Amino acid sequence: MSEFPNIRIPIGSGVEKFIDFLAENFEAFFDFIFVVSSTLIKGLEAGLLAIPWWIFIFIIFILGWYFTTLYGGLLFSFFIFLIGSFNLWPETMTTISIILISVILSLVIGIPLGIFMAFNKILSTIMRPVLDAMQTMPSFVYLIPVIFFFPLGNVPAVIATVIYALPPVSRLTELAIRNVDREVVESAQSFGSSTMQMLTKVQLPQALPTIMAGINQTTMMALAMAVVGSMVGAQGLGERVLYAINRIDISLGFEAGISIVFLAIIIDRITGGIAERLQKHRRNGS
Repeated sequence: MSEFPNIRIPIGSGVEKFIDFLAENFEAFFDFIFVVSSTLIKGLEAGLLAIPWWIFIFIIFILGWYFTTLYGGLLFSFFIFLIGSFNLWPETMTTISIILISVILSLVIGIPLGIFMAFNKILSTIMRPVLDAMQTMPSFVYLIPVIFFFPLGNVPAVIATVIYALPPVSRLTELAIRNVDREVVESAQSFGSSTMQMLTKVQLPQALPTIMAGINQTTMMALAMAVVGSMVGAQGLGERVLYAINRIDISLGFEAGISIVFLAIIIDRITGGIAERLQKHRRNGS
């Protein structure tokens, strides 16, 4: 009696049938997504590679200086110089391209979703467990259905990254809008502001620092998928890490891994600096 009874609830097979249904009946839609995403990634990658290395480093220095400190700008530019000295410059530009496209798609979907959740409690109740599942499901699991819809390469990695990285910005956008001071909202309503005017001129400006924190978290989670995405053919630094694991190449593995760490530090500090500036601007304005 200590053994679990022989009961089988075939949830997995139901999901598999649903994935097969989508792959068979929406092939043209997924082909369209593949072409658009692939074109965006290749175009952005080509644009980044066309920038001379010293100009790119200078841009990082300026961003670091402006949004953090002079020391931060110098440190960030030194990190990028180190990555170039590892002979990983093209891979770094590919990784940045994948991250940027993934983050942009996550924001385009996640921020409006968070806004709708803030205004609609029913939608919020429905989406919360969905976002929980998206955030807690092992990231490797996302790769399984994605490869049914798209050829191996950067595109399935982007789609899997969007699924994994979207929840933070949606949650924090909803939270930020819900936490806007009621007195400010009531004051705007008393002056006859419409729902759209109140959202664009009152709620979003007040919520922007918290939304920026969500953007920061989404970006960091997208970067965390760099190595996982390489398992479905994504190029870049993650591919170098995976290659080093297969070849037990300690030198390459460390250099590619520390390059991802450098990117994470740069992105985290700069996006955090943007959020702090927005917070200060709001306080000074109020």
